[in-house]
Amino acid sequence: MSSMSSEVLGVESRIAFIGLGHMGGPMAANLVAAGYPVTGFDVVPAALDAAAAAGVEVAESAAAAARGADVIITMLPAGKHVFAAFEGDGPGGGLLAAAKPGALFLECSTISVEDARAAHQMVVASGHRGLDAPVSGGVVGAEAGTLTFMVGGSEEDFASGAAIFEVMGKRIVHCGGPGAGQAAKVCNNMILGVSMIAVSEAFVLGEKLGLTHQALYDVAANASGQCWSLTTNCPVPGPVPTSPANREYQPGFAGALMAKDLGLAVEALNATGVDAVMGRTAEEIYREFALGGGAGTDFSGIINTIRHASHRTD
Repeated sequence: MSSMSSEVLGVESRIAFIGLGHMGGPMAANLVAAGYPVTGFDVVPAALDAAAAAGVEVAESAAAAARGADVIITMLPAGKHVFAAFEGDGPGGGLLAAAKPGALFLECSTISVEDARAAHQMVVASGHRGLDAPVSGGVVGAEAGTLTFMVGGSEEDFASGAAIFEVMGKRIVHCGGPGAGQAAKVCNNMILGVSMIAVSEAFVLGEKLGLTHQALYDVAANASGQCWSLTTNCPVPGPVPTSPANREYQPGFAGALMAKDLGLAVEALNATGVDAVMGRTAEEIYREFALGGGAGTDFSGIINTIRHASHRTD
């Protein structure tokens, strides 16, 4: 283990940020605003341009960004992209070979628990340290620096990266050993997917029964139906002015991402043998939603699918 292993990484630490999209871009910008020197890379030129405008030093490749960095943060679409970034060829790869010994890898992508554990093993075998640290809070949370980080890895490495997490997030939870962060994320998002479907079904039922959206919201938001899908990401316009429903379901958290995360949940259910009827049903519903045109809209747009499938019985 590197002599850096017990050091708390502060603003003098150099950060490489790989993956500067809708989530990674604002996260990197917040680190810059907090005084960290950040070098970034993304395969999408527009993402690089936006990061540069926010003060991120742009590198010509992922490996170039990682050279000399104390911390390497990855925010990528899937496990295969993480593996390619760690060991692959081309401008987006080579991070493990380029990083200096003992560098701390913060893997913030949402990937399967198995992939997270495999990625951790790759990092350690290369002489580095690693935490899986997926996030919750969406683009709004990334921009505001209020994300929740679910972190897996050693207590020592968690303590070392705490100050960096605190710049990007409001709540940072050490969930356990390698892979535990992804385990918490997949469980959380299974709850989220199921609850959004339930809230949406309730609003459609309320419409059929003659309830106004505001009346149902005022009751449920202050009763046993209260949940994040209702009070923060309300699927109907009006009651929560900041919810995506008020901007024609622009994400937010896109339907494609919910479908992906619920697919990871089903993988975990299959691996563990858990009987989860609601989780599996939610995965089917959101998979069809994404394939049917909902991929680029907020996941709360599932209410429109429910409306279209509903028929009067009187």
